[in-house]
Amino acid sequence: MAIINKPSDFFNTKLYNGSGSNQSITGVGFQPDWVWIKERNGTNEHNLFDSVRGTTKRLESSTTAAEQTSSTTLTAFGSDGFTVGNNGGTGQSGGNYVGWNWKAGTSFTNDASGTGIGTIDSSGSVNQDAGFSIVKWVANGSNATIKHGLSTAPSMIILKTTSVQKNWVVGHDAIGWGKNLWLNGTDAVNTGSTYWNNTAPTSSVFSVGTAGDTNDSGETIIAYCFAEKQSYSKFGFYIGNGNADGPFIYTGFKPSFIMGKRTDGTGPWWMLDNKRDGYNVTNRYLLANDSRTEGTDAEYNTDILSNGFKARYNNGNFNASGGSYIYMAFAENPFVAGNFNVATAR
Repeated sequence: MAIINKPSDFFNTKLYNGSGSNQSITGVGFQPDWVWIKERNGTNEHNLFDSVRGTTKRLESSTTAAEQTSSTTLTAFGSDGFTVGNNGGTGQSGGNYVGWNWKAGTSFTNDASGTGIGTIDSSGSVNQDAGFSIVKWVANGSNATIKHGLSTAPSMIILKTTSVQKNWVVGHDAIGWGKNLWLNGTDAVNTGSTYWNNTAPTSSVFSVGTAGDTNDSGETIIAYCFAEKQSYSKFGFYIGNGNADGPFIYTGFKPSFIMGKRTDGTGPWWMLDNKRDGYNVTNRYLLANDSRTEGTDAEYNTDILSNGFKARYNNGNFNASGGSYIYMAFAENPFVAGNFNVATAR
């Protein structure tokens, strides 16, 4: 498996200040296909955009709302970033923002009956090198399979019905595909075989059952699929130890972004990155399921290290004794790159 020497070619975090008018946000390093924006100093909802659904069409990770169209949100995907208007969630004057950016980039369509791949037609955008795809389809209400576009099985899928109000549904290898979590909620892991049809993804398709949140007949659905890639991404779990000298979680790279959640009890989806603090201990957090302003509480104290991350507090949402947690992480630098440069902690 090839090592990704420059993870910032596929994922990057961009900080910017709103101007109250149209502005081009550059310095991402590539043309993004999934952009997740949150106002740091205000309570506007998270705003999520992707190139498959198109510009101005936002979803909110912290609510069940259907897709909304607003001409003052994200208006363009550029070669080095994106353009936003003066909407409070993306670019109002006085607003401080973080934008997390992922690259897909290669369009695909799948006629399921013609290709024999899956049982529902789908379309999307995929990046094989980065193990990331965006997939869109119209649900049929029956047990079904959908082509995800990747060459290896996704380890994590984040799914949302866009046409009507529904929960965000998360599947993850660490909890198994007879269970799920809700991105817009704090609930513990839910056992429900009708969400992913109790079937793990394969190298060509993922499965959905009859649950309304994942396959309500006639509704349009979007899914963000992630396959693990050495030196770039990791979708794992850890067990908390309940003290400030918390567990070390090995990723094999220096993380640039980490999102996680407790699975055996209630707790939020916490989000950390390498830009908002820029040094250890990192504790500037946002919550994917909540529109609150950025927090700096010690409860999410984390050391971002050359080959993983380490919890530095005993908060139950992050590091309870015996608590179970899942996470997704993307790299700033590989631990040892193909050019033999060794990543260092901050």
